[in-house]
Amino acid sequence: MLPLGTALPDFTLVDGFGKQYTANDLGKTPLLVAFICNHCPYVKHIAEHFSQFARHYRKFGLQVVAINSNDYDRYPDDNPEKMRAEIALRHYEFPYLIDETQLVAKAFQAVCTPDFFLFDQQRTLAYRGQYDDSRPGNQIPVSGRDMRRACDAVLAGSSPSETQIPSIGCNIKWRD
Repeated sequence: MLPLGTALPDFTLVDGFGKQYTANDLGKTPLLVAFICNHCPYVKHIAEHFSQFARHYRKFGLQVVAINSNDYDRYPDDNPEKMRAEIALRHYEFPYLIDETQLVAKAFQAVCTPDFFLFDQQRTLAYRGQYDDSRPGNQIPVSGRDMRRACDAVLAGSSPSETQIPSIGCNIKWRD
């Protein structure tokens, strides 16, 4: 896992509409980077809640960006056209970017979808872990509990607990 305190890896990516974003374009406030995709049942399980979460925390200064690093040639449900449909369906108000080369996922040491990385105002890694302990089929409601605690701490200028449970989900679909 990417060690806590690591500086935000630099990136330049485009969204499903062709608009380019860099890490620097995302302001100087705390930043949550979420590696997601369209077809993963773990992402689908939290997607509506995560969309609402992002809208809520934006009011408090949290920037959110999502990145799809899956090989969409082999997994066409993750292609840019389907990403645009997912943005509309889920009402994502944050950039949803394409990591076609998968170099950004490798720089973050992302391994699954969803996988979350929260950077503080100095853009150093403060949290990398699960959204909450809800999973498809485990009957625990989606709450975003772990992510809320981490974001609340970072937005208050303190550090989240160092006890962080790694994300669980589908493996990133790597290119051969």
